Amino acid sequence: MITMKDFKEVELKVGKVLSVEDHPNADKLMVLRVDLGEEQPRTLVAGLKDYYDAATLEGKQLVVVANLEPAQLRGVRSEGMLLAAQDGDKVVALTLDEEVAPGSPVL
Repeated sequence: MITMKDFKEVELKVGKVLSVEDHPNADKLMVLRVDLGEEQPRTLVAGLKDYYDAATLEGKQLVVVANLEPAQLRGVRSEGMLLAAQDGDKVVALTLDEEVAPGSPVL
């Protein structure tokens, strides 16, 4: 269990997917450029290739952990993590049902 104080440390924001490419060094990973309302878009690496094609993800608004320490994933720097739900073999990215400004906090 984590405390409410710990949970409040997680910065969840809305990110708008600007572009999606296949990861150059991994069969199941995609490289997304995501607008989080900052000066520059961020790069996120996500294991969604078995569940989504690029055209489906582009333009979607997703929930992103914005204050996660960056990590190198198979040679590509990932600057956050998108959230998804898994139900058996199905994985679904958490999206919004109404558009809001990129960078909006998730409460």
